[in-house]
This record gives sequence, C-alpha cells and structure tokens, in this order.
Amino acid sequence: MTNEPLLRVIRLCKHFPKAAGEVRVLEGIDLDVRAGEIVGILGRSGSGKSTLLRAIAGLVAPSSGRIVFAGREVDGPPAGVSMVFQGFALFPWLTVLENVSLGTRALGAEPESAHRKALAAIDLIGLDGFEGAYPRELSGGMQQRVGFARALVVEPKLLLMDEPFSALDVLTAETLRTDFLDLWNERRLGIEAVILVTHNIEEAVFLCDRVVVLRPNPGRIGAEVRISLPHPRDRLSASFRQVVEEVYALLTEREPAPARAGEPAIARHLRRVSVNAMAGLLETVAAPPYDGAADLPVVAHSLQLELDELLPVAEALQLLGFAEVAHADVMLAAAGREYALADTQRRKQIFAACALRNVALVAHIRDVLRARPNGRAPRVRFETELEDHLTEQYARETLDVAIEWGRYAELYEYDDVARELLLEQPETAPPPTATLAHDE
Repeated sequence: MTNEPLLRVIRLCKHFPKAAGEVRVLEGIDLDVRAGEIVGILGRSGSGKSTLLRAIAGLVAPSSGRIVFAGREVDGPPAGVSMVFQGFALFPWLTVLENVSLGTRALGAEPESAHRKALAAIDLIGLDGFEGAYPRELSGGMQQRVGFARALVVEPKLLLMDEPFSALDVLTAETLRTDFLDLWNERRLGIEAVILVTHNIEEAVFLCDRVVVLRPNPGRIGAEVRISLPHPRDRLSASFRQVVEEVYALLTEREPAPARAGEPAIARHLRRVSVNAMAGLLETVAAPPYDGAADLPVVAHSLQLELDELLPVAEALQLLGFAEVAHADVMLAAAGREYALADTQRRKQIFAACALRNVALVAHIRDVLRARPNGRAPRVRFETELEDHLTEQYARETLDVAIEWGRYAELYEYDDVARELLLEQPETAPPPTATLAHDE
C-alpha cells in the first residue's frame, strides 16, 4: 500500500461575492485522507462542513486551492467518489432495484451488469427481498439503506457521508451505524476510505479513526483528534467518555471572531435559538445537582440533546452575558442566575438589558425605531443592511432572531402583515433601566 494519501485538500478556500466584499465560507483547508481511514468532520453550523464535502465531491468549485483524488486534480465529480446524503434523495417513481442500479447505468454499464451489481449491493446492505418495493413502502432506515446501496454499487474508493443518520430515529440510526461499521471492519464494502460529516460527537467517536474539528466564520481546521480505541467501542467506558469530553472541549473553545475590514457589529450572524430553550438551559444549570456550573456532555446526555441542539443555546447565553462556555463547561454569570430565579416580568427586564448591552443588532433596531417620528421601519431596511455582509439565508435568520428576542424583551414589535418593525409607544417608550447583579 502506497504512503500517498488517497485524497489531498490543499489550501482550499471558498468565498461568495457580496455587495460589501465577500462571504468567506472556507479558508485555507489542508486535509489528507489515507486508505483504511474513516475521518469525521465536526463543527458548529456555519463552519462549512457540507461545503467542504461538496467541494471534495466536485459539486462545488473552490475559489482557490486544490483537491487531488487518487493522483488527479478534481475539477468536477471524480470517478471513484460517491456520496450518501442526509435526506435519502431517492426517486419515488423507481423501485429499490431501479434506484440502486441508476448509478451504474449512468456510468454506461450494460443492463445485465448493472442489474447484477445492484442486486449484490442490495443484498450486502440488508435489503434482500425488497428489490421491487417503492420508497413510499419503506421506513426511513430502509430508505437510507437504499441510499447506501446506491452509493456502493458504483464501487467507489472514497465514500462521502453527509449526516447520513441524522434524519433517522435514535434506534434505527444506531442499528444502521453498527451494521455499516461491521461491514467496514470486515472489509466487505470494497471502499478504501470514508469521510463522515456529522454534528453528533458520540457518533464520530464511535465510528471514526480521526476527527477534524472545523472552526466557524470562516470554516478552517482548528484541531484534530486521533481515536485509537479498539472496535467494538463501548460508549459507557471511561476511555470513550474521555474522548467525547475532549472533542466537546475543542468545539466549545471561545475564539474572538476574525476581524473583517468594514464589517459592523450588527453583521454578526445570530443562530435561531428560542427564548424558551435558553430559559430551559438556564433553569437546568441553576438547579441541583449543577448549582450554576455544568459539564456540557453530561447536560446533553441528560436532556437527550445533540451538539447542534445544545451548543447554539449555550452560545446564545454566552452572547447575551448569561453564561460563560469553555472547555465543555457552562458556568452561569450573575445575570443568568438572576434570570433563572426571576418571575416572568423581571425576566423580560433582565433579557432586555442584556440584549441591548451585548447584541448590537437588537440595540441598532431599537435606536432606528426611536429615531423615527412614527416609530416604524420596514423589515427590508434591516435585511438589506445585513445582506451587505451576510448571505441571504444568514441575513434572514439573523434578523428573525433579533426580532424574536426584541419582541420577548418588549423592546419593539413586529407587524407580519405590513412586514414592519415598530415601537409599541414610540413617543413615550424609554430604554429599559433594569439593574443587574454583576459578578465580583
């Protein structure tokens, strides 16, 4: 076996043009993948995980940098690479056999050969007997098995998996993970390497030989963890939990946002996190047995939450000044403790003061509305301002979050019919004067 990597990603960058410069999605990615490896890619939303995977698959062209697969430059979908998607992506009018054989037929295989290979892949993945079934007749787990069979039937060297288990229920996902790993360890899949994008830390530690952690905004490699635990891996063992804790700590490291020339503070992307979710985490951490400081993996396990569900909530609390998050721990600040114990009206006052102090867009919206004689401004006025610095999707999400948080805090209202933001009483509405306790 050669020492040359099967895949090389070299200084990969991906940027999208915007009115005020560009949005940087990936920046300076260097990654080697060798035969015999399952490599996991973990990161928060906005770290470019799926964009990186699609660039490797030849579906997204890099802005700069190179991707080399099996010694050849990637400038389109390369032969020898296939992908399993999160959403199954089956053709509903085709049977299982027809869905699976489609890939080989597209590559020019004779009908008899395509039929034979499809039957072998269907049998390998555990769907023997369902060749004539349509996707609507299958459970989610069975549909994803069809997705695996379709990816394997073209006999790839590299298999890319984009959160392939996340759309399944917990038990079905666990069965499919275990079956896949058994086939891989028994060398029955015929593939040389796997890249798995996931938001589930335990899944990555259970399956992978190596985990690459991406930092967000822009996406870049922040750390790498090698996992030498023997298979089968025991999720309850101390060594397994130690690796999970290590990855959690890496993902929750607080970094200053990279400075970008001309970018205003209001352009910080806000992830969709409800006030109820924040209140729930504050109450959980404030109560026994945590009493204000908790280990995030323990909280995630007790609440049955995954990384992409828990981390945005913890990060929102940190942004607002309710908590500090570091080294996989969440520690409540004075405002967070006060909020957890307060009644409904006091909570609104605390939230309003924290949002105005720490969330630039909320303060900006309130200031614009107060400066207008009628206390109103169209939504598009803020959306356009954000789109100069964020993608359209991120601008919309950021404004939606600022609207929700401001409405909860009674700083301003939103008229969905007129699509306008407004002050309830523009002529008399003073800024909140809530006095918060401070950490000593």
